[in-house]
Amino acid sequence: MTALPPHELRRLERVAGDDPAVLARLVERRTAGEPLQYLEGTSAFGPFDLIVDPRVLIPRPETEQMWELVASLADRPAVVVDLCTGSGALAIACTSTWPDARVVAADLSPQAAQVARINAARCGTAVEVLEGDLFEPLPEELRGSVDVLVSNPPYVTDAEWDDLPGDVKCEPRMALVSGTRGTEILERIAAGAGEWLSGSGVTVCEIGETQGDVMIQVFARFFTSVEVRRDLTGRDRFVVASGLRVPGVAT
Repeated sequence: MTALPPHELRRLERVAGDDPAVLARLVERRTAGEPLQYLEGTSAFGPFDLIVDPRVLIPRPETEQMWELVASLADRPAVVVDLCTGSGALAIACTSTWPDARVVAADLSPQAAQVARINAARCGTAVEVLEGDLFEPLPEELRGSVDVLVSNPPYVTDAEWDDLPGDVKCEPRMALVSGTRGTEILERIAAGAGEWLSGSGVTVCEIGETQGDVMIQVFARFFTSVEVRRDLTGRDRFVVASGLRVPGVAT
């Protein structure tokens, strides 16, 4: 039991209460590599305390920074869409920034969508959570009216998955791995966003730290303004795109 860092042991003691048998099982699971947040059952994201379990990715500080970035870029959007929502963290946070906006979240995983709905209700927000592949489940009336499109999509490559730490590999593979290049889903978002964004709409996506140059090229096919922002560690982490290109106009 003392093999864990003291701060982790204290957190597990709070979960176990006064039951030493429960604590012993929790310590065993943590020592085996299960994420601490899954054992606690929650994870903080901004002012929110979100339910997390093996159905969803654990929200990272980078994604919280992405929310802050998005909030600084958009002024009173009417419609916000969060693709690959997972636990619903970004969508829920956006409702606190813009309480009058219609916020729609989507995820391919029915299990993740279920967690997002639980979190939206838990946080007292009116996020609409849909199930489906990227833009596919969005209501038709949103076409051409989305002011803010955000996404923390899978961007890990198949090869990178093998080298991830054990606790990360406890998280859903489909929430992390995009394919052989790692950019497949980001490319689909770039290509499909134009049909859904309003004329002044902005897209912000989290990306891998080595994907900045590639993402500028990809998004520049569809947007006139594309830049990559860095996270707090100085690594490329977010692509920001706005200004839709006219179809058929060469880049």
